[in-house]
Amino acid sequence: MRSNSSLNPLYFQFTLFADYGPLRYLFFILCLLIYMTIISANVVIILTVCLEKSLHQPMYIFICSLSLNSLYGSAGFFPRFLSDLLSDTHFISRPFCFIQMYVIYSYAACELTILSIMAYDRFVAICQPLHYHSKMTVKTVTQLQMCAVLYPAVAIGFCMSLTIRLPLCGNKLHKVFCSNWPVVQLSCVDTTLNNVAGQFVTVTSLFIPLFFVLFTYLRILLVCRRSSSEVRGKALQTCLPHIVTFVTFTLSLFCEVSLTRFEEDKMNPIMTIVLSLEYLIIPPINNPLVYGLNLPQIRGVIFRFWKKGPTAKI
Repeated sequence: MRSNSSLNPLYFQFTLFADYGPLRYLFFILCLLIYMTIISANVVIILTVCLEKSLHQPMYIFICSLSLNSLYGSAGFFPRFLSDLLSDTHFISRPFCFIQMYVIYSYAACELTILSIMAYDRFVAICQPLHYHSKMTVKTVTQLQMCAVLYPAVAIGFCMSLTIRLPLCGNKLHKVFCSNWPVVQLSCVDTTLNNVAGQFVTVTSLFIPLFFVLFTYLRILLVCRRSSSEVRGKALQTCLPHIVTFVTFTLSLFCEVSLTRFEEDKMNPIMTIVLSLEYLIIPPINNPLVYGLNLPQIRGVIFRFWKKGPTAKI
């Protein structure tokens, strides 16, 4: 008969970390630089939107939300990952594992919901320009923002509650961070309910936003075909950063989702790490760069603040 501690291990062990000797300090410095870049770039976008009144518009508010979400997701991954790079043992307590899992999964789901409402914002602005200000009011933007946060929070919380209740027959995770499916696979009992709930949340959090964004851009494309070249140019200017951001994130997330369909312990460890970390590293860096460099409204404000900085010191 199994003891209660074996059915409910107090710690999980990450088995994907290898002993790289002195190289781990190099990896630590590189990852720390990446984390600092993510923090700096996203804080710049947030401050720019908050301090510049001309940017207090729906599109820029949603961009600010993306940056806040990037900081949230990065905080759930990088501090623990950086400490593991320098550690000789790679154990994480059960409560902290589920907290990390919740933060990372809710970050991913929230990113997609924010990108979906951004697509809706662009659809109204381009396809129904005369009704834009009457539809995208402060109340509407607030409601959309709340929906973008609350649904992922509740849906991911429900999935996590189903995983937490499972008795587990092991504690080894072939990952470098806590992930739901590897924990579910350690279960000693039937996990049909977890599978069904996971598939439902995946469909509602991933595929529905994906099809909604594709639908809105199809409508935008049809409108642009009947419009002048000037209108098409403005539409491309405002939509291109969103398209790049959405494609980058969905491809990165697809790599992580695809890993769950393969036996990760039989794959190349380096490839497994790269594919699983893409959506935690690339989008948080890509988003502020895309919006900061490609949108002249944000770029102009950043340059203006930058020029005022040295002058203010003098």
